[in-house]
Amino acid sequence: ALPAIFNPDDLNALEMALEMKDRMRNVEVVVITMGPTRAADIIREAIFRGADKGYLLTDRKFAGSDTLATSYALFKAVQKINPDLIVCGLQAIDGDTAQVGPQIAEKLHIPQITYVEKLNDITENHMMLTRRLERGVETVKVNFPALITVHASANPCRPMHAKRLLKFKHAHTLSELQDQNRDYTDLFKEHPYLRIEEWNAESVDADESYLGLSGSPTKVKEIESVVLTQKESKRFTDKDQDVDQLMKELLETRVIG
Repeated sequence: ALPAIFNPDDLNALEMALEMKDRMRNVEVVVITMGPTRAADIIREAIFRGADKGYLLTDRKFAGSDTLATSYALFKAVQKINPDLIVCGLQAIDGDTAQVGPQIAEKLHIPQITYVEKLNDITENHMMLTRRLERGVETVKVNFPALITVHASANPCRPMHAKRLLKFKHAHTLSELQDQNRDYTDLFKEHPYLRIEEWNAESVDADESYLGLSGSPTKVKEIESVVLTQKESKRFTDKDQDVDQLMKELLETRVIG
């Protein structure tokens, strides 16, 4: 199996959440990820970078989920935590749809601010944000509760902290320890902060008809590997006749004009 990697936009989202924690007292950063047992690696990395704790949403019933089914499962998990703010990456590096965050907000009936690039100010009741748009930027005020999706142009995530890495390097889910035939009773009893909680469909009270393939109205019919080939090119000099020829071709192909 391929190793789990942290979705790039989610790293920007994590950094923004940690910036809020830096500015405000009594802020707890909780990470949720959905996937197989090995996805616990992502939660550990988030904790190493500064998150307080995480939950792994894992169940075979989630397999084959499209964005609608994924957003439903995450919505049920978020409902259980009931946070003031949900911070998502703009989009996944593979699907590239940017649909999951907005769909979670829609299900929760809360405001959503997308394409967030900068946290300008935050209070107990609201925050001021800068959005990165196609033709400029926009400053927005939003009250809590709310959901935001963070653009890749936002601040990059801080590195893993050495002290946190040493403290939480043995953080595991129960399934991970059982797979390794390790005794977890004493570990979690003495150090409860090392336990990464696992939630399945039943844990979050999810309706199975909205999960996995049965809850996914879209299906991937085919995946193909695209091989990039060298395109035909023409070389022009700065001579007047070459410039005239270039302008003529650009006008004929309606690239300009």
